[in-house]
Amino acid sequence: MTRKLLISTLFTLLSLFSYAQNGTLKRLDSIMQLAHSRGIFNGNILVAQKGKIIYENSLGYADGTKSKMLTPAYKFDIGSVSKEFNGAAMMLLQQRGELSLDDPISKFLPDLPEWAAKVKVRHLITYTSGIPVFAPLATEGDSLIRANLKSLTTLQFEPGTAYIYNHYNVYLQMRIVEKVSGKTYKEFITQKIFKPFGMTGAAVDLSPNDPQMARAFDQDFHDSPYYQTMTGWVRLTARDLYKWSAALHQNKLLNKASFMELAQNFPNGESSIGTVGLSNDTLLWHRHQGSNSNYEALLYTDLKRDLTVVMMTNNQQMKVDGIKYAIFAALANQPVTVPKKSVYLEIREKVLADVDKGLTYYHDLKANQQDSYDFSFEIGDLISTGKYILRRNKVDDAIKVFQTAVALKAKPADIAYGYELIGEAYLKKQDKANAQLNYKQAINIDPNNKNAAGMLQQLSK
Repeated sequence: MTRKLLISTLFTLLSLFSYAQNGTLKRLDSIMQLAHSRGIFNGNILVAQKGKIIYENSLGYADGTKSKMLTPAYKFDIGSVSKEFNGAAMMLLQQRGELSLDDPISKFLPDLPEWAAKVKVRHLITYTSGIPVFAPLATEGDSLIRANLKSLTTLQFEPGTAYIYNHYNVYLQMRIVEKVSGKTYKEFITQKIFKPFGMTGAAVDLSPNDPQMARAFDQDFHDSPYYQTMTGWVRLTARDLYKWSAALHQNKLLNKASFMELAQNFPNGESSIGTVGLSNDTLLWHRHQGSNSNYEALLYTDLKRDLTVVMMTNNQQMKVDGIKYAIFAALANQPVTVPKKSVYLEIREKVLADVDKGLTYYHDLKANQQDSYDFSFEIGDLISTGKYILRRNKVDDAIKVFQTAVALKAKPADIAYGYELIGEAYLKKQDKANAQLNYKQAINIDPNNKNAAGMLQQLSK
């Protein structure tokens, strides 16, 4: 081949690559523009492959006034994705030999009651401590959480036998980090995580009213109140979260053994880093979704394809996973489906206001508006609605919603989860007999529901 022909061939190949890349970017942008026009995404998105950002965009408004447009520089609250940092901090301290996951938490916090001697550090990072939920996170600051822990006399279950996701575990992790390191939690993760990995936009407890923050708003473009007063929450940009993902998956902070310990979860529960897919000892994917006060974030990495998607929104629509599936389909040159509107977000306030009228509205949507609303995971939308009602202490209304959910045709594991939640609701009413009946039903439908089994074991004592 002559030099001239070689140059011509290389130019042609580069042109074809550029054309293909531009075509892919156009498909990604078409997905996001359609998602935005449908009202299911207002926020920032980043897609990276093989260590390079291949698509980044900001769609929509920085607050409910519609006077400011989003840019990549805006920071977002990321809800429970923030717990990755306290979990990683604990593992880093163990990696340095400064604590063990098998240490009782009483070793570090000796002023807690006797139950603290039974709770190990690993129970905190797997949310199996048995510490009950006292009240919704939005109603409790650090001082009240501390007072509740000191007044607690009995755990809800034996540590390690069941799972309750609550902020008390997160709070205690942060206090242990401070006790062991001699630094505030903010100082520790800023010095040991943010700075080393170039997360220049990451901050702890940045006010939602700060000009650097995207301000969350609701379906009617009213700014959402931010009630949470517990400290220790990370707010950051999409690029910062991508840098964190890369550091975590490339074992730049934690070695492989520490990462795998952090990724362990109780059956049907989340670990400190969300959920992962494993094949033997190989990590295949990592997903973590978080939400708080109409903020929502998704971090998803496909390790086999070296592909990461980060989405952050200040107008929660519960559709980030559906958008992610569309993006992955586009990158694989497969047919793309962009999600419809959320049933859960449409019905939850109506159900909260009046459960019977709200459920009637839900049935009307199902009968007449399936072209506009997504009923593909109907049981999930109803379960989420019931949990929303339960967190606001409308226990009987929540039971009615969960009962509507379990009557649907759905996967056994999802139906079992509905019965598990009915059991939890009856337990709130101090009705142990009905709680036991529903936990038993959960196990009958799905024998792998370890959480219902753990709660039933505790109630049988």
